Formats: sequence, structure tokens, C-alpha cells
Amino acid sequence: MISALDILTSGVLRYPLIIAILIGLTAPVVGTFLVQKRLSLLGDGLGHVALTGVAVGWLVGAWTSAGPADLLAIPGALVASVIGALAIEYVREIGHTSRDVALAILFYGGIAGGVVIIQLAGGTSQNLMGYLFGSLSTVTAPDVVIAVVLAVVVLGIGLGLSGLLAAVTSDEEFARASGLPVRAVNILIAVMAALTVTLSMRIVGALMVSALMIVPVAAAQTLVEGFTRTMRTAMAIAVFCSLGGLVITVYVDLPPGGVIVLLSIGVYALGLITKAVLPERRAERERRPDAAPGTGTRPLPSAAG
Repeated sequence: MISALDILTSGVLRYPLIIAILIGLTAPVVGTFLVQKRLSLLGDGLGHVALTGVAVGWLVGAWTSAGPADLLAIPGALVASVIGALAIEYVREIGHTSRDVALAILFYGGIAGGVVIIQLAGGTSQNLMGYLFGSLSTVTAPDVVIAVVLAVVVLGIGLGLSGLLAAVTSDEEFARASGLPVRAVNILIAVMAALTVTLSMRIVGALMVSALMIVPVAAAQTLVEGFTRTMRTAMAIAVFCSLGGLVITVYVDLPPGGVIVLLSIGVYALGLITKAVLPERRAERERRPDAAPGTGTRPLPSAAG
């Protein structure tokens, strides 16, 4: 039986655990702003574009014979996802294509580009599976260094400028009328999403990273109110689900990304049930004939017993 100490000291799991914590902290920060902007599917689009970046990284690595074939995969995903984020904002702000059509183009173009380019690099579509669904065995020390740098950038921007970002995402028209830099903020949020996608690909996978941005935020909204409390609660939920998903995959041979996302959905379902049940119980207590008026609680007994 593998103990908790074995998990913490395992050379195979040490790096994934670090990245899982970073994902849990960063993904909901970006997701909170995306939910406010009603751009919940942006992470999906960027995840697909990042696959093209992975394939381009393989291709460049093959041309230059630079170490392992996937040495430049994550840097390639970073560049591609940032370019995709800038492109979607350009289309949304200036182009004549609607937002959902632009996201669809990112979806299909990203997958198609990844599959074609990976073949040109001498690989197969199977080489993309670890990036699609997440894998523990492929995480390396350079991946951790990249993840730490990206997490510091995302958390620094997301938490340090949370007031400005929240103002723009809550009411973009009012923010523009107030003289706030709306376009710059929109670009900043899109780039933050791109960085988070790159950070999360190794563990959660490109197809599921958007879920970890959005589902913990939705779960937090069933439990608390207010922008800041929602973000903090979502971060706690995401860290719990990320670590819990990794621990489960230690004992059961399952893809970590799928387990993490299912745990997040389970927390969301639990939050919905709690939100539905508690008001009914409160209303039931208030309807009791022995309840004190307006308090919803039983009256205190008198001194006489």
C-alpha cells in the first residue's frame, strides 16, 4: 500500500504535485474573469490551438535535433496559445466574425494543425495524447520551472490587478465610458488564459483545462457570494480537486485530467444540492408553530422550565 509519505517523496510524483497546486491556484483566478465575461469556452479554444504549438515544437525539435523530440513542445504551446489569444481578441474587437464562430475556428483549426504538423515532425497523433488528456510520466523538471514562472505571472496579474479586471469584466460598456483601458484588459485576460492553458497541459490536458478554469468557479458560486469570496473559494476547490485527482491516479490507473475534472463537477453538484436543500430546511423551520416569529429558531425555554 502506497503511503502519503511515499507520494510526497516519489520522484515520479514530486513534479506533478507541484504543478497540480499551481494549476489549482491559477486556473480559477482566470476562470473567474472568463465567467464574468461569458467567455467560458475560451480556454477550450486556446487548448486546441496549444496542440498546434506542441506539434510545431516537435517539428522544430526534429529539424534542429535538439535533445528529446518534445523538448520544445511546451514552449511551442505557449507561443501558439498566446498568438491564439491575441487573435481571438482581434476578431472580437475589430473583425466581423461573431465570437462563437471565432472560437469554433480555433477549435477545429487547432486540432487539424496539431495532427498535420505532428506527422510532418515524424510523430503520430498518439504523441499528442498525453497533451490532450494529461499524463504524470511526461512531467519533467523544465516543465516545473516553466509552470512556476507562468503561475507567478498569472497570479501577480490576476490578484494584483483584480479590481481593474473585475470592473471591466463586470460591465464593459460602463468601464469604457469611465475611461478604463478596456481593450488592454481584455487582451491581458486572454493572455492570462493562454498562460494557464500552457501551465495545465501536462497534468489536466488541453481538452479539459477549460473545465478546471470554469467548474470550480461555478461550484464556488453555489456556496458563497461576492467576487473576491468566489475567487478564493474556487481556488480552494481547484487545489483540492487537483491534488485529490492525482492521489486517486496513484492507486487507480486513470487519466489524471479526467479524474480532476470529475471531482470538480462532483463538488459543483454537491454545492447545487446544498444550495437547494438549505433554504427548504430554513423555510420548514420558520413554518413550525413552535418557532419564534421571524427567527426561524425555537424560542429559548423560560426560567420556570
